[in-house]
Amino acid sequence: MAYSGSCHCGAVSFTVDADLPSEAMSCNCSHCRRKGFLLTFVPEDALGISSGEDALREYRFYKHKIAHRFCTTCGCQPFAGAQGPDGTPMAAINLRCVPEADLGKLAIRPVDGASF
Repeated sequence: MAYSGSCHCGAVSFTVDADLPSEAMSCNCSHCRRKGFLLTFVPEDALGISSGEDALREYRFYKHKIAHRFCTTCGCQPFAGAQGPDGTPMAAINLRCVPEADLGKLAIRPVDGASF
């Protein structure tokens, strides 16, 4: 069952053609730690941008492998694009931008991104 989300101001909205996850990743890299992301990963083609493509900008840092996409109006980052370990194009969904996600019920898996 698909789920949807948006940035804070609503300029950018998206759908994910997947079930809501029961687990999220919490990364301690400098970027994720500062923004408090709770992430899930889906194949890139499961992410559909419903509105606001023109309001999105991209930020890359460190090895420049992850395209962090954020709304130019509110600054919220609802998703990012990258490749999985096997090279598969993936989307990282910020579950904090998904109103249907019950964040208190997610199993949080810590990831030591600071050591990558």
